[in-house]
Amino acid sequence: MVKDVMTGFGGKQAWLAVRHRPGATPESVIAALGLRDLGPVPWRDGIDLAHLTDDRVAVTPPLPGARDEQWVLATGRWLLRPDVSVDVVALSATLGAEVQFFATHRVTELHRWQRAAEGELIRTFGYVGQTGEVTSWHGEPDPAEREAGLPGVLEEETTVLVGEKDVLAVAGAWSIDPTTLTGRAAPGPLRIGAADGEG
Repeated sequence: MVKDVMTGFGGKQAWLAVRHRPGATPESVIAALGLRDLGPVPWRDGIDLAHLTDDRVAVTPPLPGARDEQWVLATGRWLLRPDVSVDVVALSATLGAEVQFFATHRVTELHRWQRAAEGELIRTFGYVGQTGEVTSWHGEPDPAEREAGLPGVLEEETTVLVGEKDVLAVAGAWSIDPTTLTGRAAPGPLRIGAADGEG
């Protein structure tokens, strides 16, 4: 059997990064999101499914990333749906792990990231480029965010300009830039989670 290779993602997408712990496995991430576990799939099929549908989420096995930690990534358009609320604080408490959320959509210039650990919100940033509006801001920007162009303090007259590459750079500093996965040997298959009552 040919060994599977990973397929990257990131553009026009949302994803979670969960620091791998005994209570934070691909299966437990799917359960914590309230999804049905449909089992393993090859990487290309799973990423395509998560990108082309709005009721499926592809979850990776633990992958090496920032801070010499392993990270479980969960991605899918379902995470971008306006009727779906991803609560990183609650997820971090449930999973007993650091949880990060990233979203970037270059058409609407929607860019967001959040970070929580042990039930506490550490940082949140949201931006809509069409209006130039910062939609959420909690906590202080870390060096990766400052490098992406964020000010140390948000004031009314502050101009913020953030793009897709900045979201990916912050993701890379905090956990994993998922665009860098393409072509690397996969440590295992993806798992697919499905929103209840759909397809």
